[in-house]
Amino acid sequence: ADASTVTIRTRKFMTNRLLQRKQMVVDVIHPGLANVSKIEMREKLAKVFKSETDLVFPFGFRTQFGGGRSTGFVLVYDSMESAKKFEPKYRLARQGLVEIKRIARKQRKERKNRNKKLHGTEKAKGKKAKKSND
Repeated sequence: ADASTVTIRTRKFMTNRLLQRKQMVVDVIHPGLANVSKIEMREKLAKVFKSETDLVFPFGFRTQFGGGRSTGFVLVYDSMESAKKFEPKYRLARQGLVEIKRIARKQRKERKNRNKKLHGTEKAKGKKAKKSND
């Protein structure tokens, strides 16, 4: 029930020249383990495909009912620049390659409501709405 009992098999392997990557469905057999961490999987797959761990993107893993087996998808990019060019931002953020700046929910709502009072191109500029003194 340790990492050495984990077997990784690839199916539907395809070299995608347009997106400069190798893509495949991965079956992980892990008897006695709940599941295998993506970090561990990245390291093993990087070794198999003679690549760096940063260029391996595993996602969409589902554990089969009864456990002991998971299936997911893996992309192995040829270079970091192609990974940053084609991979969605959220998956890059998952691996700590890019930082997503989040604006607080309250601030977003306040800005939305302030923009309701503005008209036309003022919304893009973010000008303050003029209060009428009646």
